[in-house]
Amino acid sequence: MPNSEAQALDPAVVDQAIHWLVRLRFNPADEQTRRTFEHWLQQRPEHLLAWQRVEALGDDFAGIPPDLVRQTLRGTRSGMHRRQSLKLLGALATLGAATWLGRDYTPLPALLAQQHSRTGERKRVQLDDGSLIQLNSDSAVDSYFNAERRLVVLRRGEIIVNIGADTGSAQSRPFWLQTRDGLIRTSNGRFLAHERDDGTLLAVQAGAVAVFPGTSHNLGNNTVQAGNQRLFTSNGVREFKDNGLDLWSWSDGVISARDMRLGDFIETLSRYRPGVLRCADEVSGLRVSGTFQLADTDRVLALVAQSLHLRIDYRTHYWVTLSAAS
Repeated sequence: MPNSEAQALDPAVVDQAIHWLVRLRFNPADEQTRRTFEHWLQQRPEHLLAWQRVEALGDDFAGIPPDLVRQTLRGTRSGMHRRQSLKLLGALATLGAATWLGRDYTPLPALLAQQHSRTGERKRVQLDDGSLIQLNSDSAVDSYFNAERRLVVLRRGEIIVNIGADTGSAQSRPFWLQTRDGLIRTSNGRFLAHERDDGTLLAVQAGAVAVFPGTSHNLGNNTVQAGNQRLFTSNGVREFKDNGLDLWSWSDGVISARDMRLGDFIETLSRYRPGVLRCADEVSGLRVSGTFQLADTDRVLALVAQSLHLRIDYRTHYWVTLSAAS
């Protein structure tokens, strides 16, 4: 019986696994999509094997079109080792990018950004002006400075910015952050920006930050003072409802919750581990409170399950569900 590393896979099955990886990784998955994927996973043992291989290599090619990586993954059929596949995938990511950038806000610009973090990684970046940027899990930024302004582009994810004094410049330059939903401008202080499915979340800890939704340069009343948070889209700015999560806690390597819905907690925790992490509908309304170390998400799940009397089902390391204990 061939082992899972050497076993050949039907190219059609590999294509299906790539399709599911892209669909689950870059698009919000509703309950029907999750059920359809779970059904596909259970249909044949080869489906699970293909998913494990594709998911294991996901960080190397998740943003590349399937036809560019198909031959690489098929390499196991002709004796190509996994290490060789990884090297080839890295080359494909570089060569394929020039013809597949598309819009500014697609996965590849984030992969090619000047600074980026992997899933589960948090990273600190010191900019030339003295500003410090902290990248949350799976985040990416580019920076463009000139004599008139400092510009950082949030390509994906979430960052905390501590504005530097800009002492190396002849004059103090405004600091701009460009997001998918508009622009943010400030000259001092500390703020957080997170690109979510429903807009960009802005939270300000020190100073004052001006928001310009979409392409508008009309400030209006969209200035966010320290201690406040807003959610904005290209259409405008609105209040952000606190769901019990300490927005800043990840910068200290923890997730801190206060009476937070389990469904929201699991959605937040899923950002720090690869694959699919979910909870059953019947337990999603349970409440979670506490501070948990992000370095070990399996430990976090175990603690939450113990405190709420839940069951953890590991279909694979990349597909985990919490449900009521029987």
